[in-house]
Amino acid sequence: MGACVCVPLCVCMCVFPVEGHQGQLVFGTLEGHQCVCMQGRFHTFHTKALMYTSYEDYEATAKWLLSQTEQRPKVAIICGSGLGGLAEKLENRDVIPYRDIPNFPQTTVEGHQGQLVFGTLEGHQCVCMQGRFHTYEGFDVYQVTYPVRVFYLLGVRTLVVTNAAGGLNSSFSVGDIMLIKDHINLPGLVGNNPLCGPNNDRFGERFLCTSDAYDCDLLALAQQTVEKQGIRASVHQGVYCMVSGPTYESIAEGRALRTLGADAVGMSTALEVVVARHCGLRVLGFSLITNKVVTDDRTLKANHAEVLVADNNRAQDLQGLVRGILAQMSVDPEDL
Repeated sequence: MGACVCVPLCVCMCVFPVEGHQGQLVFGTLEGHQCVCMQGRFHTFHTKALMYTSYEDYEATAKWLLSQTEQRPKVAIICGSGLGGLAEKLENRDVIPYRDIPNFPQTTVEGHQGQLVFGTLEGHQCVCMQGRFHTYEGFDVYQVTYPVRVFYLLGVRTLVVTNAAGGLNSSFSVGDIMLIKDHINLPGLVGNNPLCGPNNDRFGERFLCTSDAYDCDLLALAQQTVEKQGIRASVHQGVYCMVSGPTYESIAEGRALRTLGADAVGMSTALEVVVARHCGLRVLGFSLITNKVVTDDRTLKANHAEVLVADNNRAQDLQGLVRGILAQMSVDPEDL
């Protein structure tokens, strides 16, 4: 441009800087035309700054928890609906209700007990979440994922996520286990992403690659454990799709999700995995198939009671698989 005037965007607009965006309006002439150029645009990942949780909040929670237990977990396990029994298997347990933990939300869903359990499992120092948080309870994405960053600050380096899910793949049966090899994060794709807002480099970089969200080595170890336990017929690998809930899928929605490539669908997990990977944690995920998604017969209806019954019937199988995998994982020398 010829003679020009530069006006920093921060003078007139709320701006969060992105690398490669200079952040100013440039007024001037170009090829005889009076123009204004915007050097830096705005993105939806900036829109939720008012709900953003500070690093100091996470740090305060982590320091408080460390003062309540001598356990120093390297593995965190998030237990889905009806799957909290895994935490009962820990030895040398310290149990801390969510209501006592600074800055922690309170779970409201049946089948979620609402407490952290610290202890050892198969030689690993662990922390288990007996009850997770969901956006359909009214929590924002920062509250849903709050525990994951706290776990990172506790020293956790591996996250195991479990959930109850509806089967979309016609070859899946109720009670089967799906090893999650990838996910479709529908809320995240439309702007409800826990990485929206100002990025804190102490957790991770601004832009996160999620093509490797689920750790290949842990997935291979899980498959080996499946073979050793002789449960190959009821365990599959597949793609998990997260929806926000609390409604179960309509027939058209179920068909659409299957067309997108999803093998199972649920109302959790993907947001937690995104934040875990942002912190550099390794992730291993499981879905317990607790119902078949209705895709043709209008007389069939999914319900939460059905999910809990299936959980009670097959939760021991998933618990045994997780324990078998942990038994084969190398133990950090610092844990000994």
